[in-house]
Amino acid sequence: MARVRLGVAERREELLRAAVEQIQVRGVSSVRIADVAAVLGVSNALVLYHFSTKEKLVAAAFAYAAEADLAHLRKLLTRRTSAVRRLRAAVRWYAPTGQAKGWRLWIEGWAASLREPALREVAGELDQRWKAELAAVIEEGAAAGEFRCDDPVSVAWRLTALLDGLAVQMTSYAGPLSRATMLRWTDEALARELGIDHATLTA
Repeated sequence: MARVRLGVAERREELLRAAVEQIQVRGVSSVRIADVAAVLGVSNALVLYHFSTKEKLVAAAFAYAAEADLAHLRKLLTRRTSAVRRLRAAVRWYAPTGQAKGWRLWIEGWAASLREPALREVAGELDQRWKAELAAVIEEGAAAGEFRCDDPVSVAWRLTALLDGLAVQMTSYAGPLSRATMLRWTDEALARELGIDHATLTA
């Protein structure tokens, strides 16, 4: 069956989706250009035409996956409800679920970024954008009088550091830490950071 001829943007997105899938299955260190090409039934040369090296393909794949996550985060943070409820929804969404494919991808990315400058730059820039989105809603809630917070950026850093650490534990070591426990701890941390009681947070 003949393949449909795709435009440049469509082909690039197809390659990125396949790269994300293969990284999740094989890991950053083991994935090859040939793996991405094979799953789509295209040539290695086509992949290299769009992404001249494996390193550039991997960095672009992580950026692609992160943009989808950021879009969902913005959707949660722009709901027509209180800043507290939006923040809690975002924090709870952050927790791994099921096979935690998204978290497995990011753990792979963090490890690989120690050796790959291009991936380190992409991951670092995306991480800053996550923190900025949270900090903006914290600042908005404080301005509206929902809670007091003199340093929204620091709160965003502390919350994401806690979430990252707990998510890595849950994803890497299945069993010792349940999702219910992680959500309880993150609720408690969010309430402390915002200076409100737990009942107000969960109301």
